[in-house]
Amino acid sequence: MTDSRLELAVADHGLILPAEGPIALFAARRDHDLSALPKSRLEIIQPLFPDHEALARAGYDCRVAESGRYAAAVVFLPRAKAQARDLIARAAECAELVIVDGQKTDGVDSYLKHCRKRVAVAGSLSKAHGKCFWFRDGAFPDWRAAEWQEIEGGFVTKAGVFSADGIDPASAALAAALPDKLGRNVADLGAGWGYLSARVLERAEIETLYLVEADHLALDCARRNLSDPRASFHWADATTWQPRARMDAVVMNPPFHTGRSAEPALGQAFIAAAAAMLAPAGRLWMVANRHLPYEATLAARFGEVAEIAGDNRFKILRAARPARTRG
Repeated sequence: MTDSRLELAVADHGLILPAEGPIALFAARRDHDLSALPKSRLEIIQPLFPDHEALARAGYDCRVAESGRYAAAVVFLPRAKAQARDLIARAAECAELVIVDGQKTDGVDSYLKHCRKRVAVAGSLSKAHGKCFWFRDGAFPDWRAAEWQEIEGGFVTKAGVFSADGIDPASAALAAALPDKLGRNVADLGAGWGYLSARVLERAEIETLYLVEADHLALDCARRNLSDPRASFHWADATTWQPRARMDAVVMNPPFHTGRSAEPALGQAFIAAAAAMLAPAGRLWMVANRHLPYEATLAARFGEVAEIAGDNRFKILRAARPARTRG
């Protein structure tokens, strides 16, 4: 939601919130303006750790999944279509009144069009390149995503996680470029549903592999995809997570988008975190899209940086001699 859209809907466009009962907020983010809603009645369903943690620190009741019936539910549309449809279906199952909010770039107009074919939409409001609309007594069972979906290699994923429909080619390229020996303690930052970690665990020398992932849904998939007892799962922000000991190696295919906008600073923060957790002789192995400007950050954090493989889409980078501070 952008600033006052929901507030205007309540104040001037006929959206009447129930006077009592809990209100579920699906996929609310830390930058959303929630001031139009009664804070004490809100239950935020947010599986992404940075937003979950920030909202919990702000005093909101935060969960990773819905917990029962609600007086109303608000869906903040995510980018992934299958996930957005699933959230609308889940909201309709657990609440009589459903409010959907999103930007035009999130496809909100399309969801409004499809909802109008199924249910009487009680009202809508357009503002700031987005829209919110609301309805009662909706039913969207065919929009529910499968609990698990199986993809190539026998891996399972869920709707909305990164690379849900198949193995990410960048991760596959990094896995193919890794050396036979990585060391005993390895961290996979932004581990997703576990493909890269599965390939790393093919090495018998590894004693512990730390999978650090901000998306609770993706980490659930990783737990199912990796039964190896050496795998240690951590729902956390990879840019701030700290291991118990220095790592011999870090592998990563860092995210570089916030919403729909490219945000190289996120990958740069991953690089800083990797440098801080590596042992003096440890090495970072990472893959990135060819156009992303990571070399300067790597050079500032490591004494040795090299591109060891790649093509016109991806570059595989190796860095050694880490600096000792995040800075």
